[in-house]
Amino acid sequence: MFTFSEKYHYEKSIVINAPVEKVWQHANSMEKINEWNPWMKLDPNMKKEYSGVSGQLGDEFFWDSKQDDAGSGRQKIVEIIPAKKVKSQITFYRPSPGDAVAEIVLMPEGNSTKVTWSLDSEMKRPSNIMKPMFDYFMKKSYTEGLDELKKLSEK
Repeated sequence: MFTFSEKYHYEKSIVINAPVEKVWQHANSMEKINEWNPWMKLDPNMKKEYSGVSGQLGDEFFWDSKQDDAGSGRQKIVEIIPAKKVKSQITFYRPSPGDAVAEIVLMPEGNSTKVTWSLDSEMKRPSNIMKPMFDYFMKKSYTEGLDELKKLSEK
């Protein structure tokens, strides 16, 4: 437990065969991100509410699910650089309270776009020994989400 840091970072990248401007259309607001966000599929009856101006600082999403794997919380855009980056603050209410920062970064690669999706949070001891298992689940979810973003962007 003491060999694992309390800081947690996960990131995954994908190259999408579409220009940055086209990919940006699917990553520029909370509502657009949720079109490919894999956690939105966990509960078809999840309550969802958006507030603020879509695609601007303060664009915010609240969710509430009766299912523990989806839980409840809010995600708010705290930094936006058009066609380059969206940074959001996530607050989890249930089942495990906590905070995280997520980033979606777009980098042109010729006629394609490299998308890097990352998450930073803290895992207090003794929970930090779960990092390898958490990495496994994050890899599965991030792969699913980025593959869906790729499908949407390459249409």
